[in-house]
Amino acid sequence: MKFSYDVIVVGAGHAGCEAAFVAGRLGCKVLLITLDMTKIAQMSCNPAVGGVAKGQIVREIDALGGMMGIITDKTMLQFRMLNKSKGPAMWSPRAQSDRFQFVHEWRKALEGNENIQLWQDAVTSLILEGDNVIGVNTKIGVPFYAKKVILTNGTFENGLIHIGDKNFGGGRISEPSSVGISKQLKEFGFEVGRMKTGTPARIDGRSVNFSKMEEQKGDNEGGNFSFLHKRITTNHSCYITYTNTDVHDILQTGFHASPLFNGSIDGVGPRYCPSIEDKIVTFSDKTRHQLFLEPEGADTYEMYLNGFSSSLPWDVQYKALRNIPGFENVVIHRPGYAIEYDYYPPTQLKHTLETKKIPNLYFAGQINGTTGYEEAGGQGLIAGVNAALSVQKMEEFTLGREESYIGVLIDDLVTKGVDEPYRMFTSRAEHRILLRQDNADERLTPKGHQIGLASDKRLIQLEAKIAARDRFVSFLKRTSVNPNEANTYLTTNNTSPLKQQIKSFEIIKRPQINLEDFINNVKLEEKFEHQPDLDFTDLCESTEIHIKYSGYIEREKLLAEKISRLEDIRIPNKTPFETLKSISTEARQKLSKINPTTIGQASRIPGVSPADINVLLVHLGR
Repeated sequence: MKFSYDVIVVGAGHAGCEAAFVAGRLGCKVLLITLDMTKIAQMSCNPAVGGVAKGQIVREIDALGGMMGIITDKTMLQFRMLNKSKGPAMWSPRAQSDRFQFVHEWRKALEGNENIQLWQDAVTSLILEGDNVIGVNTKIGVPFYAKKVILTNGTFENGLIHIGDKNFGGGRISEPSSVGISKQLKEFGFEVGRMKTGTPARIDGRSVNFSKMEEQKGDNEGGNFSFLHKRITTNHSCYITYTNTDVHDILQTGFHASPLFNGSIDGVGPRYCPSIEDKIVTFSDKTRHQLFLEPEGADTYEMYLNGFSSSLPWDVQYKALRNIPGFENVVIHRPGYAIEYDYYPPTQLKHTLETKKIPNLYFAGQINGTTGYEEAGGQGLIAGVNAALSVQKMEEFTLGREESYIGVLIDDLVTKGVDEPYRMFTSRAEHRILLRQDNADERLTPKGHQIGLASDKRLIQLEAKIAARDRFVSFLKRTSVNPNEANTYLTTNNTSPLKQQIKSFEIIKRPQINLEDFINNVKLEEKFEHQPDLDFTDLCESTEIHIKYSGYIEREKLLAEKISRLEDIRIPNKTPFETLKSISTEARQKLSKINPTTIGQASRIPGVSPADINVLLVHLGR
C-alpha cells in the first residue's frame, strides 16, 4: 500500500499549521504529521500573539489569507495596541489568547479543510531519490510519499531539556524529541547548529495575592488582528510585579548548578528574551526586574510568569518565587526549563524557503534559527504557498523588504544568516513607515488574492475600505468649521484656536488633533454618511494616518522604488564568484556561499562592499 500526497508537512506548530492550511486552501492534497494531535499549534511559551513588529507579521499573515490572526481573535482574552505614544509605524497589536482554545480552533480550521489529513507519528528520516526528496519514513514504520516536504520540527529536532543539573530528551516538557533527520541531513552536506530557548514556571492563580501587584487591563476600545473582524472587547487582566535583591540572592545560590553557566548548554540563547539568571548577571547594577503575570485561559487558574524564564534547579526557582511580591504563598504547576535543539543555518535556503541542496524540501520556523510564534507562522505561510505553487507548476511567490515584514524576515535569514535566535523588530525594516500594521491588507491582500489564497470577500472588503477612506478625505477637504464650533476643543488640546473658518482637512494635519475626537466634538460625524458595516474607529485611524503622513509615505515609496531597482538585476545561477579577482576575498567567499539571485540581495550580504557590487555590475555588463 502506498500513501501519496502533494505536500507533507512535518510538525504541527505555528509554522506547520500555516503551511498545511495554505497548501490545502490552494488545492493541494496535504498530510500534516505531528507527535500529538491534542497539541496542534500549542503555545509552548507565553499565551500571547503579536507585540512589537510581531503584530505586524500577524496582520500580514491575515492579509494574505493565513489563519493566525483569525484564530487569535477567536481566542482573545485581552487586546492592547503597543507604542501608541509613538508614530504609527511603531504601533504594534498584541493579544493574550486562551491557550487551550487556541489549539481547539486551529484543529477545527485544519479539519475543516477537506484537502488536509492528520497523522500522529514521529518522522525519523526523509526518503530521497538521488538529490530529490520524495517522502518521509515514520517511527511506526509507515512511509509516506509526496512531491514536496516541509520540515517545521521546531524545538523537537534533537531537543534536550535542562532543569538544573538534570537533563533529558524532549521537544517540550513531557513530550519526546524527534531524532534522525538532523543526522541524515548532516550526512547529505547540510550545516547543522544548536540553539537554546527557555520558559518560566507556570503559576497556580489561586495562590497569588493580586492586591500586591499592579493590574494591567486591555484597551478600552478593544481590538482585532484579522481584517475580517470588527473590534473585540475582552476583560481579562494581566498583572505586573517585580523581583528584588532578595530574589536575586536566592537565584544566585543555584548558579553553580545552572546549565547556562556550567557548560552543559552548547546552544546560543535569544538575546532579547533572556532567562532571569542571564538578566541578573548581565544587568548586575539593577535591583529589580519587571515581571508580567498572564492568564493561560478563561477557564483555568494556570498563569504564565513572563520575564522569569529559568533553567535553575526547581527548588531554587520555587524559593525565589516566594520572595516576589504577591507570590509569598505561591504554588507552581511546574518549574521553568531550558531546551536545546538543532537548527539549520538559513543561508542554505532560497527566498521561497526551499533548500538549495535538496529540491522540493522546505524549512520553516525555529529550525531556521528564529524565535516566536509569529516569525514561525510567517515562514510557514511562505513555505506552504511555494510548495503548493510548485506542485501546480506556477510561478514562485516571494515578498520584498519594501512590501512586508515577512519579506524582511526571510531576506535577513537567507542573506545574512543568524548567530542567535532571530526575533523581528521594527528597526530591522528600513521601510517601516510603509509597513504599518494598519495597511497590511492594502499591501498584501491583492497579492494573496492573485495566487488564490485571499478570498473574494477579503478583496471586496479592502476595496470598500479604500473607497470609504477616499470619501472621508474628500468630505474633510470640502467641509469647513468655524471658530465657534472648534475653538473650545482646539484650546483644550493645546493647539491654536481659529480666527476664521477653515477646512477640516487642514485642522486634522495638526499633530495634537485626533480625527475621531475632532469629528465627535465638532459634531461632524452626523454630516458624514458612514457605512454601518465598516468600523468607524478604524476608518478614522486609517484616514488620519493618510492625511498626516502622506508626505513621508510618498518620499519613502520613492526611496523604496529606487532601491528595489537593484532587485531587478538578476545574477545568473552558479556565477563563478571565486574567479572575480577584483572582488575582495571575503566578498568572494560570502557570495559563493550564499549564491545571491539579485544585485539587491548581494548588496545586503555582510562583508560585500559597494565597490564589490560595482565589480559585479561590470561583470554582468551593467
